[in-house]
Amino acid sequence: MRLSRESRYALIGLYVLGRRLEGSVVGAAELAAEADLPAPFMAKIFQRLTRGGLLLSHRGSQRGYSLARPIEKITVADVLEAIEGPDLFARCMFVSRTCDAGNPCPLHFVWEPIQEGTANRLRRLAVCDIDPTTIHA
Repeated sequence: MRLSRESRYALIGLYVLGRRLEGSVVGAAELAAEADLPAPFMAKIFQRLTRGGLLLSHRGSQRGYSLARPIEKITVADVLEAIEGPDLFARCMFVSRTCDAGNPCPLHFVWEPIQEGTANRLRRLAVCDIDPTTIHA
């Protein structure tokens, strides 16, 4: 599995936001500047994270985003699925179409347990437990 730029930026944005005081509302542009990421791109990513239930969007005088739950409760898998899609861990890494037990690719039965193990590990790994700013594209 390869992280997209969007997933990388989402992990960095949430990590930086999670280091702030719980309940803080921060604009996407401010957060992007703090994380040294492109602001217009971050705004689009934050919209996806809001739709995925990881962020809350605030309007009015305190416009911006806040975490929908404590950063300790947001897993890397939550972020990746919000950005890449809920079927991320069901996709075949070797062919462009999804394979399954009924229509397997040649490496399906080798990859399946590795894929499940990776998904399970990422579902237990909180965003605050990694430093995604060290992830290079």
